[in-house]
Order: sequence, then C-alpha cells, then structure tokens
Amino acid sequence: MSPPYGRAIFHRLNRAISDVQTIETSDALRAMIAAWRAAGEGIALVPTMGNLHAGHWELLKVARGLAKRVVVSIFVNPAQFGAGEDFAGYPRTPLEDAEGLRARGADVLFMPTAQVMYPAAVQSMSFVEVPGLSGELCGAFRPGHFRGVATIVCKLFNLVQPDVAVFGEKDYQQLIIIRRMVADLDFPIRIQGVPTVREADGLAMSSRNAYLEPAERARASQLYRSLREAESAIRQGDRNFRALERQFLQRLEERGFRPDYFSIRRSEDLEVAERDHKSVIILVAAWLGKARLIDNMKLELR
Repeated sequence: MSPPYGRAIFHRLNRAISDVQTIETSDALRAMIAAWRAAGEGIALVPTMGNLHAGHWELLKVARGLAKRVVVSIFVNPAQFGAGEDFAGYPRTPLEDAEGLRARGADVLFMPTAQVMYPAAVQSMSFVEVPGLSGELCGAFRPGHFRGVATIVCKLFNLVQPDVAVFGEKDYQQLIIIRRMVADLDFPIRIQGVPTVREADGLAMSSRNAYLEPAERARASQLYRSLREAESAIRQGDRNFRALERQFLQRLEERGFRPDYFSIRRSEDLEVAERDHKSVIILVAAWLGKARLIDNMKLELR
C-alpha cells in the first residue's frame, strides 16, 4: 500500500521532520501507543483533515497541556463527502503540516491511506451513526456527512485509545454529535472543545477559506458580523427566535451569501431554542462563491 501522498513524500516527511514521527499503518500506531501505555503516559488525540492553520495549532496547544503524548491525525475522509462535494480538491499540504507539527511539539503524525482506514469499499463496511441530530442543520444539507464523521472518529478512537480528544468549537454540531457518540458507546474518553480561532476581521479560520476569491474574502467577515448583530438583538431582549432566524437569512442574502441556515438552538444539545432557555447558540452556514462557511456564537442569558 502506498501512502496517501506518495511514498517519496512520505519518506521526505520522516527524513526532514525528525522530531515528529510519521506513521501510516494501524499496526505501527498500535505499537507506539502500547509503548506509551506501558510507560504510564497519557495520550491526547487531535483529529484533522490537514491543511493545518492557526486554529489547528490552538487545538495542539490545548492537547499538549492535557496529556504527555499527542497524536495528530491527518486523513481526508471520503466517507464524509457527498456526491459533487470537494473531496478531490480539498487542500492537502503534508510537508507544511508536518513541519508545523514538529515545531509545535506533536509526538506522532498519523497519516493513513484510505486503504488502511477502509480496507473494503466504504459503502460495504460497518458504520456509526448518531440518530436525530445528524440529519439537522449541516446534516440536512449534507446527507450522510455526520455518519462519515462519526465512523472515522470512532475508528480513530479505537486505534489511538486516547484519554482525551480535542475538537474545535467552530464545527459545533460535530462536537455535540461526537460527545453524544462517546456517551452512548461508553468510550472512556474526555472530549475537549476549543473556542474558534478567528482572523483579525472575525472570519472563523478554516481550510476552505482558501477557496475565497479576493473580493469574496473581503465580504466574508459579514458572516461574523451577522452573528454579532443577532447576538446584540437577543441581549437587548428580542426572544422571538424564529423571526430573528428569518430576518438574518434575508440579511445574509442581501450581503451576497447563499445561506443554508441561520438557526438559534439550545447550546447543550442543539434542541430548538425557546424564549426561556438560558444558554443558546446561534449557528450559521452559508455559501460565498465556492466556499461553504460555517460559524456560531454562544450566548449565556440572564
């Protein structure tokens, strides 16, 4: 089996990045994990799809403070991409990612092939699915996406056996679904969320921001502005959440976006928020050119 980016690149990774070990097979990973466990060392996992940026570095920083050993996985998971989505074009930067991980103290970069993670055709293999919430919000617009996410995260948990796994709060629905999966399946793993890292103008950092043309990038911060405006309206006493959702969907369209949803939910479980809920989160997904952007803002209310 050849590595996901070609064997020549794989060998260059391990020659050039001597302080972070790059592993491509499950057997090699399990051997490393066993040695750490024998030494009594705690393990943190940071699952990613690569093309690492400042948001990922913050995840790694948090993980370093939670465990002696840190495994960062890079795997562009075909099971979470639907027909016509950007699997083939998703940005892949393995050498730059490995150098960044070395500089920031990761212990292992696990970078498996699709054949390692899915030895048979994806459609024929067992899967994990969290019912209900997986079909709402992003799940309604990307059918099967969260089944692919839950399945690959479950496989990574079984391979790495971490004490803690670290995820960004930008993908808030994903975070809630993974917490639910961990509780339902009795994984002895702590799920640590990390606040969204933003650009200077408020845009949430994302690998897909690279799809934005210059004019679109200049407009993209309007997504965060819309969240702030909705937050202000709620804090000033507006509790007609359904009317606010309709208002801001229209506002996003006026600002040049193609919104999928603008939704106000209860933050602990993403149930539809009602007037008397004290902890709510505003979630948004909208297209700008080729980029599908997501963001959210949590509010604690009196």
